[in-house]
Amino acid sequence: MEKIDELPSPSETLQRSRFRRARSLHGPSPTTTFGPKACIQKNPASIMHVQDPLSQRLTWNKPPLSVLIIKKIHECSVVQPFMDLVTWLVQEKRMAVYVEVSTLEDEMIADDSGFQPIKQKLNTFKEGTEDLSGRVDFIICLGGDGTLLWASSLFQGSVPPVMAFHMGSLGFLTPFEFDNFKSQVNHVLEGHAALTLRSRLKCVITDAECDSHINSIEKPKKIQVLNEVVIDRGPSPYLCHLDLYLEGRHVTSVQGDGLIVSTPTGSTAYAVAAGASMVHPNVPAIMVTPICPHSLSFRPIVVPAGVEIKVMVSPESRGSAWVSLDGRNRQEIKVGDSVRITTSEFPIPSICKLDQISDWFDSLAECLHWNVRRPQRAFNNNDGANGRVKDDSDCSIEA
Repeated sequence: MEKIDELPSPSETLQRSRFRRARSLHGPSPTTTFGPKACIQKNPASIMHVQDPLSQRLTWNKPPLSVLIIKKIHECSVVQPFMDLVTWLVQEKRMAVYVEVSTLEDEMIADDSGFQPIKQKLNTFKEGTEDLSGRVDFIICLGGDGTLLWASSLFQGSVPPVMAFHMGSLGFLTPFEFDNFKSQVNHVLEGHAALTLRSRLKCVITDAECDSHINSIEKPKKIQVLNEVVIDRGPSPYLCHLDLYLEGRHVTSVQGDGLIVSTPTGSTAYAVAAGASMVHPNVPAIMVTPICPHSLSFRPIVVPAGVEIKVMVSPESRGSAWVSLDGRNRQEIKVGDSVRITTSEFPIPSICKLDQISDWFDSLAECLHWNVRRPQRAFNNNDGANGRVKDDSDCSIEA
């Protein structure tokens, strides 16, 4: 007869409820890997495939030997830090360094004679011509949020861990400062750094007739998106008329300037400007936000991660629409064409400076000045606390 575990006593249940922290429902499978050598550190406290986000820490199956460096383009201030980082990684860390061909074509880098011996040791690639999967152990970004979005676009499958240095304009997704880059990179190479798993969206654009990728007779191409998918009216003077489906069910029609389907990471980008809530990247969700809807009651919604969303240009639409993925790959979609969107199984493992919570709220405060307000002054005396003023000379009440 199978043994049945004894139920905990009421006192034990009370103790657990007081001291045991709640577990999040968002977490990767224990076998999830990022690139050829990185994975999530095993967590003995995980239940099934549920893992506490604060226990998501980087560990290496084998010592990392290769790194991809993505530099912000057309930015002179990033050139010298780029060369310093590459020189250190090649000479002292003995790592294989991958860079884009266009990066080395920068005039300041090409004309630097002292950098030429290092340049000859670098591995180069061109976007769309070479697959870096399985060759890069981790990624370092030098720039702003756009640099991280570009790095995401280079990996349509499993993504190596990403370490992002703030050298751009906003820097919401880039927590590291470059001043002490050696100690920070060494800390990552040693493993056990905190990770934020930034979910991506998997998108397929299909036409009305053959349910295949537009302008292609091949199998529909799935594009990975880190921030958002935007469907808008483009240059058309007419309202954008879109039909929104969730899991095959028509839920509403959108009449306005367009629609934003975003990840939690993208909730602080275009979506927040359109009125969406700011959602922590560890929350398993997809945000659906209208752009200037011609309706006073159309509010942004949040749906569970993993549902399939279909946005179709309505048969009743007066014109076509335009779709863009993370601000790129912009193309026209006509009446009956649709965009299918769901949560990708390949998140971005973003390395934290401190931890998942601190980094996010620091970015809200420093980049978006979230809830910045001059503090209300306290009352100076008991009469003021009771709502009375002493004389007519001090009769103003501060809000």
